Amino acid sequence: MRRLLLSLFLVSLSLSSWAEDGHQLWLRYQPLNRCNVTATTTTPTIDIARHELETYSDRPRLTLLLDDTMADDDGFCIQGDTIRARRDVGLLYAAYHELRQQHTNAVHRALPVEQHPAFALRLLNHWDNLDGSIERGYAGQSIFWSATTAEANSPTSSARLDLQVKELSHELRSLRPSGQRTVNCQLITEYARANASLGINGTVLNNVNASPNMLTTSYLRQVKKIADILRPYGIKAYLSINFATPMALGDTKTADPLDASVARWWKRKAKEIYRLIPDFGGFLVKANSEGQPGPGDYHRSHADGANMLADALAPYGGIVMWRCFVYGANHKGEDRVKQAVSEFKPLDGQFRPNVILQTKNGPLDFQPREPYSPVFDQIKQTPNMVELQITQEYLGQSRHLVYLAPMWEEFFQHVPARQLKGIAGVANIGLDRNWCGHHFSQANWYAFGRMAWQPSLSSEQIAREWLTQTFTPDDFFVRTMSRLMLLSREACVNYMMPLGLHHIFSFDHHYGPEPDGFKADYPLEWCPVYYHQATRDSIGFDRSTRGTDAVSQYRPDMARLYDNVETCPENLLLWFHRVPWTHRMHDGSTLWQSLQYHYHLGVSCVEIMQTEWRYRLRNHVDQQRWQEVDDRLSDQLDNARQWRDTCLDYFARFAEHP
Repeated sequence: MRRLLLSLFLVSLSLSSWAEDGHQLWLRYQPLNRCNVTATTTTPTIDIARHELETYSDRPRLTLLLDDTMADDDGFCIQGDTIRARRDVGLLYAAYHELRQQHTNAVHRALPVEQHPAFALRLLNHWDNLDGSIERGYAGQSIFWSATTAEANSPTSSARLDLQVKELSHELRSLRPSGQRTVNCQLITEYARANASLGINGTVLNNVNASPNMLTTSYLRQVKKIADILRPYGIKAYLSINFATPMALGDTKTADPLDASVARWWKRKAKEIYRLIPDFGGFLVKANSEGQPGPGDYHRSHADGANMLADALAPYGGIVMWRCFVYGANHKGEDRVKQAVSEFKPLDGQFRPNVILQTKNGPLDFQPREPYSPVFDQIKQTPNMVELQITQEYLGQSRHLVYLAPMWEEFFQHVPARQLKGIAGVANIGLDRNWCGHHFSQANWYAFGRMAWQPSLSSEQIAREWLTQTFTPDDFFVRTMSRLMLLSREACVNYMMPLGLHHIFSFDHHYGPEPDGFKADYPLEWCPVYYHQATRDSIGFDRSTRGTDAVSQYRPDMARLYDNVETCPENLLLWFHRVPWTHRMHDGSTLWQSLQYHYHLGVSCVEIMQTEWRYRLRNHVDQQRWQEVDDRLSDQLDNARQWRDTCLDYFARFAEHP
């Protein structure tokens, strides 16, 4: 018995002292080199699938077979020792499915399986800038761009000459031929492999607030190098573009989409891009939003702008993903959450077939909880895709453990996957050694990929898969930690903005609370006081038929549900209704009592998360990751208490007046 106890102690000690930086993500396969894999044909993609299986699969033999009788998508079928797919990338996805099943000890692994992706487009959107910074990125610098490859924004001709001199000096110092730029091939290969293991098939390489320089030849050559690395993993490269690029670069006098010279410029540019990158995916466009240029600058419609770009890409099979995130001067006095429908519904049916409207999951801006966007109810004749945010801009960023799959599961309860052409996730990836800044933020990258392939998967199943592959298959650890992960998103809502409160963050950085936020030089719709409208009598934003009538943008059953204060879900009450502090909740408490309860509950949940991690899970995790997560949980608890105390102190001024 003493020997057994000593052995257990030593194992525990070795687990707690072993250092691990998290760079391997969920791909921690150990080489077995026992599987004999045969393939009926070969491509670079099939070669990768074959290598993965030969190295890591525990099966004695497997056959990879292209089968043109299967559905023409990225799906696959595994039956016995045979893997079939219509496309070579389907065989690659099947290989990763096989390894995932193997390493999660799937019960039904021996049974035949056939899977097909729910969405044709499964993309990451990187908000990476050409100087290497990342907008709303919390995990270090860009893996694609760096300051050494940056160009000045919209250079004049003299600036271009200076730039060429600087570039030449840099190239001479680095002993590279003129025009060559550094690409971290190993890191991007690891990135591609991780995405392919989830079925992600596209990546937008730069920020939606795009620099015109993105489409200069020197940067397109950089894109070609990246695309060449991504291609064997089934991933297409896409670019965000600045709508005014031809004018900003001095090649045209205008960016008017109906101007013939502008249309010709985009056609020439498309030809140049596809000459370099034959499988280039297309453009993502943020236009006439938050100061970005667009067709509205010339009194043209979104359809005019999108169609001009679509016509340039159409001969090559490219698409335009046109974002519906618009609000501002054209909608003075209109409720911000109504503006996207107001702007795009009249245009439905006017877009080219290769235009897709990309809409955030909620109508405001990636808040901890929002109702789904009514754009998905109103746009019927134009393909839609949903944009989710993985990078936690408004959910504690990389400082908080907040598992986002429950939020996305909530969205798909209202918007069926069959209505959507694609899904995009704003990536949380940077140069930090663990990729995402927080070890548990990796779970959101993983969950996005899994739900992009199969949105019917439960948040719990995905959490357990990720934990088993990323940390340990130990049942106690997986059960305990998956429970905490499933708790985390609701905890975040509670300590930040419960009962439908929204957008009460500190200006600009969006990390801490600022419920009293108001700046006269800012648009009112950026100010927290605009959204909660707390007075001594009541609180909340009235979007019912008696208020801004935002409810009318939803399909009839949801409009009726949200419009009635008695049937509106209480977790969205203050989003849709303005109610007295004494309003009775379903449990009999007053609104003010309920608000206090939820704020305290949110903090208590973080305390539980920290206690479980610190005292019950320590010996199940290597020392480095345990310590780094523990440090983050301490930060999260401090911030959660700040949210609770700041918000309750502020709202008490109104709710507890004499």
